[in-house]
Amino acid sequence: MTTKTKGGEFIIKETNAQDIFIPEQWTEEQLMMKKTCDDFIDQEVMPILDRIDSQEEGLMPSLLVKSGELGLLGVSVPENLGGLGFDFVTSMLTTEVLGAGHSFAVALSAHTGIGTLPILYYGNEEQKNKYIPKLASGEWKACYCLTEPSAGSDANSGKTTAKLTADGKHYILNGQKMWITNGGFADVFTVFAKIDDDKNLSAFIVEKAFGGISLNPEEHKMGIKGSSTRQVFFNECKVPVENLLSERGNGFKIAVNILNIGRVKLAGAAIGACKRVVTSAVNYSNERTQFERSISKYGAIRYKLAEQAIRIFASESATYRASQNIEDAIQALIEGGMEKSKAILKGIEQFAVEAAILKVHGSETLDYVVDEGVQIYGGMGYSAEAPMDRAYRDSRINRIFEGTNEINRMLIVDMLLKRAMKGELDLIGPAQKVAQELVGIPEFAELDETLFAYEKKMLGNFKKAVLLTAGAAVQKLMATLSKEQEVIMNISNMIIETYVAESTLLRVEKMVSMRGEEACEVQIAMAKSYMNSACDKIWVEGKEALNSFGEGDELRMMLMGLKRYTKQDPFNAKNARQTVAQKLIAENKYCF
Repeated sequence: MTTKTKGGEFIIKETNAQDIFIPEQWTEEQLMMKKTCDDFIDQEVMPILDRIDSQEEGLMPSLLVKSGELGLLGVSVPENLGGLGFDFVTSMLTTEVLGAGHSFAVALSAHTGIGTLPILYYGNEEQKNKYIPKLASGEWKACYCLTEPSAGSDANSGKTTAKLTADGKHYILNGQKMWITNGGFADVFTVFAKIDDDKNLSAFIVEKAFGGISLNPEEHKMGIKGSSTRQVFFNECKVPVENLLSERGNGFKIAVNILNIGRVKLAGAAIGACKRVVTSAVNYSNERTQFERSISKYGAIRYKLAEQAIRIFASESATYRASQNIEDAIQALIEGGMEKSKAILKGIEQFAVEAAILKVHGSETLDYVVDEGVQIYGGMGYSAEAPMDRAYRDSRINRIFEGTNEINRMLIVDMLLKRAMKGELDLIGPAQKVAQELVGIPEFAELDETLFAYEKKMLGNFKKAVLLTAGAAVQKLMATLSKEQEVIMNISNMIIETYVAESTLLRVEKMVSMRGEEACEVQIAMAKSYMNSACDKIWVEGKEALNSFGEGDELRMMLMGLKRYTKQDPFNAKNARQTVAQKLIAENKYCF
């Protein structure tokens, strides 16, 4: 399946349902891989969560070794370097399933993602041959040293230095890094530092055995307590010159591109965690009786279960749609003659807008799901004896990891506008068309009764609402727009809801074409329910944005236009949710 979809293009282009990948298309091989991951979490991780959280000496490294023996550390690593060599979509599936493993999931994703990938994608042949097989097997554990006390979101302002020795054989690293996941047991560190007075960071592969590395005690954290998080100090650390990763001054670019991958993967991991939480919540609601009835029979509980499932289903739809788009882009670049590791980076970079969308939506869906999970459990939800306590605490970091959600929201708009300025995306033409439409007479098309015809019209209007609001903001605020962070976040929220609503609708449309309408009754209810709530959110966010910079008759006209684009027929959301909840309760698990 090859599409010519470009990153960010969904705002101005209609996507055909047959052109997207949906989880209902997993192959037998992929499902076997999923089972391997599920079994590992069930057998090796879940029974010892308390031991993991107490950071029992040597336990987490031993789990990484065990997962390495099953190939789980080398899913994305080529076979010639000791990995399984799976495509991007399959690697996303393993990320999702393993994402349910609490602190273990964090250690694993830090090792396989930010720990391994910089070397895999930017290393030369010697570096890859030396490090990747040992990282893929788990013999060596990896971490990533970017953040500093004064350099968080502004990563390029780091103060760690690298100076070449007089004989030109080593770089001497000096500096401090913080919040380093796997720092306590890592053998290999990817370290970002500035050589001399360089403007941009460079990256280095540093082995613990080089010496000059010391660690602070483990950080005491709100959640992910089993994850090793340390400050790392480099004091006259001698790094051979051949361990410079990529080129001098290329470190910031490496960091940005690795973060793009991390964002997509975080969304996948969040979905896996969500599904486990909902399964626990459904189990409990079926078992717990009050007033001589299971609490799953009460409307208030059913509302919570259904809403959890709808948001997960939506986030999953968007995540795998984007994952396949990335995989298609990678394959097209390889076919065009690009080397594979470069093609992977370029393919993911093309969908950096979608990566930021997924990161925000996935992490906030998980936070919603765990919060409602605690509520369903009631008093037991607050007890450390029940599973919701750990799920609730462990979830919260995801809105901070891989760039805070606020930073990612601003990136979504920033990247789209930059692509428009470069002529890569034609946003100006469609935005002008919408502006002209506002002063024209509304078209009244014939009523189309086919499935999803109405929802597709709604989607088209969502995109017009985004173009109306963003176009007006650019025109009115111009050079000062970058300083109007609230407006940017309003527009970003409209974009996120549009992308996720469209992805959900396309998924269900494709399912119906595969299985028939009757078999997809519950999924249709989910898609329509998500569309309904997305419409409300787009209206609120658009109104806030327009009110913050518009005035007079022009503002009134824009608000009327926004109202037109977010108008919807009456929809019985309660009935749709009840349909979803009944299915969950009958299956006694997350089953979509």
